[in-house]
Amino acid sequence: MEAEKWELDFEWLRVRHFIKEKFKKSELPDLNTTLMLIGIQELGMLKPNGFTKEEKQDLMHIATCELLSIRGYYSFIGKDQDGWPHYEMIKPFTTKGVKDQEILLKELITTYFKNNFPSEFK
Repeated sequence: MEAEKWELDFEWLRVRHFIKEKFKKSELPDLNTTLMLIGIQELGMLKPNGFTKEEKQDLMHIATCELLSIRGYYSFIGKDQDGWPHYEMIKPFTTKGVKDQEILLKELITTYFKNNFPSEFK
């Protein structure tokens, strides 16, 4: 179990460094920033004046649904008239506790980056 935790910590750090370098930031992104970036990636567009607070929450929700779809919790059902992705729940999410949910999200984020940026995450 400890080796798995070490491996997850290492892979999560790789993702954070990848994002930091791609966006030329001075600090490593946190979990919420990473979720928002995945949401933007899945949305497939930027807004010239930025996103509202509510839209940022929606982006994080999109990211969470996309990540949980990797494990079959959600399924992508399409985009609405404004181009925003929508998902439906396939099976209930059963992971309890903030810490365990955070670990699962980090695992899924590393999988997402390996799947979407394979040349960067061999």
